[in-house]
Amino acid sequence: MLLQLSTRFDPQRDAAPWLAGQSLAAAPRGADADNFLESLETLQIVNVERNGNIIYTLKGILGHTYIGLYDPNSKTNEHLYTFEKDLHVISCSVNNEKTLLAVSFLQSTEEVGANLLFQPVSKCLTWLIEICPVNNVKVLKAVDSHIRVQFLYPVAEAHAFPESCLLLISEDKYVEKFDIRVVKEGHTAVIENSSHLPKERIADDFIWIQWDTLEQRLFYIVPKRSRDILNCVQFYPDKSFTLILEVPLEFSLTDTGLKLVNLECDYYQGQETGPQPLNLQVFTSEKGCMCICHCIAPVNPGEVTYSVFFLHKGCSKTYTVALERMDSLQAKDILFFNLDYYVAIFLPGHFLHLVNAQYPDLMCYNFFLTGDDAKINGLHKSTIVSPLKSVVLDLSTGRMFTLEMNKQALLQFLWNSKLDGERLATLHCLLLHVGSTTELETEIIKWISENTSTCFTFDPIQEFIIASLYCRMCPEAINLNKVLPYTSLVCWNELIPGITCTTHIISLPVLKVHNCKGFWGKLVSSMECVKCDESHLRFDSKVLWREWEKLRLDKVNELQPPLPWVLSNFNTWSTEGRLIPLFQDEDDQQQLLTGLMAVQLKDHLMRHLPYVSKKRIEEIAVDYVSKLLDLTYRIMENVWKKYNLDSWVFSLGQRGTSNEILVFHFMCRMLRAARGMSLPLPPGFHTLHTGLGVRCLPLYTLLLYVDQGVLHLTETCVLKLLKELDNTEKKEKLKLAILTRLPEAIGNKVGQLPNHSVVSTTVVRNYVKLLFEKLRNKWPSMLLVDRSSAQIEFLPLNYLVAILTEVDHQGQLASVEQGTVNVRLVEEVALKHTTMLLGL
Repeated sequence: MLLQLSTRFDPQRDAAPWLAGQSLAAAPRGADADNFLESLETLQIVNVERNGNIIYTLKGILGHTYIGLYDPNSKTNEHLYTFEKDLHVISCSVNNEKTLLAVSFLQSTEEVGANLLFQPVSKCLTWLIEICPVNNVKVLKAVDSHIRVQFLYPVAEAHAFPESCLLLISEDKYVEKFDIRVVKEGHTAVIENSSHLPKERIADDFIWIQWDTLEQRLFYIVPKRSRDILNCVQFYPDKSFTLILEVPLEFSLTDTGLKLVNLECDYYQGQETGPQPLNLQVFTSEKGCMCICHCIAPVNPGEVTYSVFFLHKGCSKTYTVALERMDSLQAKDILFFNLDYYVAIFLPGHFLHLVNAQYPDLMCYNFFLTGDDAKINGLHKSTIVSPLKSVVLDLSTGRMFTLEMNKQALLQFLWNSKLDGERLATLHCLLLHVGSTTELETEIIKWISENTSTCFTFDPIQEFIIASLYCRMCPEAINLNKVLPYTSLVCWNELIPGITCTTHIISLPVLKVHNCKGFWGKLVSSMECVKCDESHLRFDSKVLWREWEKLRLDKVNELQPPLPWVLSNFNTWSTEGRLIPLFQDEDDQQQLLTGLMAVQLKDHLMRHLPYVSKKRIEEIAVDYVSKLLDLTYRIMENVWKKYNLDSWVFSLGQRGTSNEILVFHFMCRMLRAARGMSLPLPPGFHTLHTGLGVRCLPLYTLLLYVDQGVLHLTETCVLKLLKELDNTEKKEKLKLAILTRLPEAIGNKVGQLPNHSVVSTTVVRNYVKLLFEKLRNKWPSMLLVDRSSAQIEFLPLNYLVAILTEVDHQGQLASVEQGTVNVRLVEEVALKHTTMLLGL
């Protein structure tokens, strides 16, 4: 089960011990524990406040209706009020200072006429009670329709006796706000001027309403002649409020009865039969996402259809799920949960669909789960509500849970998954949602090292590097998440078994207030990205390849300055304790690519983040490339440890082990991944890769890899090879083949090194012959040379052979400690001698 529940409130654990002491102390003689257990079964949660406090009711042993509060932070209970009658409390709320209690209740029919105080003049009564200490009671409403009450919590911190604001939501389709000032009289908190409480009408004539407790927002839908309108009222800490959003809906709604979302926790009302109100919810996230989830009445008994409107992206997606069992389903059976990063669509016993709210474009970043993977710890069907973000309440048991992704289950799911879509969704969730940590990255690298060859539609190395960089870098600056890549994919066209999806473009909402901050500012920023074509905002490293080829020869010096910053910023630059010799030699091409990426990224950020200082942008660009190299090293280090390659100091003259062969092929995949996205590799990568190739590959395959560009010859590797290989025929053949394939720049360096000793002049002699053959191919007139002649009539070759033979002869006659052959000097002398003889 990918979603795990952790108990936030359990009546038996959190309330029963304290209630037992309270109830039994006040119980009449003869009452026992059995009476209390029967009473405990009547415990019902009636509200969850913004600060997390849980308000519950309980039918006491004496038939009283008891209202209590549980604080999950301090894990303590508190008595708020007791009705000395059996009442059905339908709504209850306490203000932030716990001085006022608002209660809306229905009287029991058995009590009608029994007491004049409770004689009903209407069906529903709404009281405002002073509870610090219990004192006066004011009747706010006495009506036939049900009333819901909710105090505003505009600030997280409690202040002594400020004004309180109370919302009254009526089933007659209106909302009122009462402003209540509490004053202190001695040790008592009382309502000032309770007979004339100021009130305002907030909304009316709606068919659907939702309260967002955490963000203090009221959403409601008003039907219009053309299209239904979704409105949002935002409440602020200064007690003001603003109608901040009006969104014409892209679908029509049928008024089958008022639907209240997050305003009731009534188990019995949820069991009522008859026409069901529409199943719709609005979810927002801290990143500036706003989604509307709407369940469409099923047309076919074997299918379920629902839509998610991504207002921040200007698109909607309609999903159709084919069910394995033909149950009798209603729209209310589909449950929507807000997990912030994901929107969860849950049909108990059938499926769990986790829709990525932040990145909805690619279906592969959604989870569609069935069977055991779709279970959520056996929550009861049709008795689940979600009063807060990532919180679910089981009305049948009174237990409340925090809902979150299970990291260990995700890792297990990653290992067990056979479909690329599931693997991509899991990698994305682990790295971007759960949060990338060293321990988690190590576990993912283990999976990558064994599954790179089984992923056919994406490269897991690329996905790991890009997603990890995104997670590490985004907190460094505002809106950096808009301009950095979060995925290695451009598109995803694969089908997900069991579900189909259609996408539609919708109009972007327009806020009625300008210069917004907080969530609304982030929402505006997200919509601006859609208008500007978000794909062009994100940095694309793939364009570096073209620039790299163009600048490789003439602009290396321009790109050198970022290199020291990048390498000095690398957090493990010290070689102490390193298993592998990365960052230990120079690779001009990789250094060029590293500098190019830093420069191009800096330019990209300066274009799209003009409000960030140039110095800060340079730091971000350098940090990004440094972290990229760090990730590459960490991948290599973990693979090195996995295959127990304890030491990187190995001889090129020996054959590689089976583990070295596995590491070599993994490095080939790393090279392919880096080239596919034009990502730089740490200096020393090619030296290590080629060294492993020399040890692990037969000569023909080794040379084929070099010719095809899989292995890149570096100066360090060539010098090590010439130094360590002996003079056997096989090794001489290898050295000759390597020398003939050297890039011109490295060939010049190797030939001009005065301290470089050519072990055998036979290699040099054969090297010269091959150079000459290349020269013959360039100048066809050379083909006229008489091949039957015992001596080839081409002076450079003859002269070189003579010189090298003489060196060999001298080497046989004397102990030549200074016996070095400067190949470049020999070539120059030979060519000079030839031009003189030919009179050129």
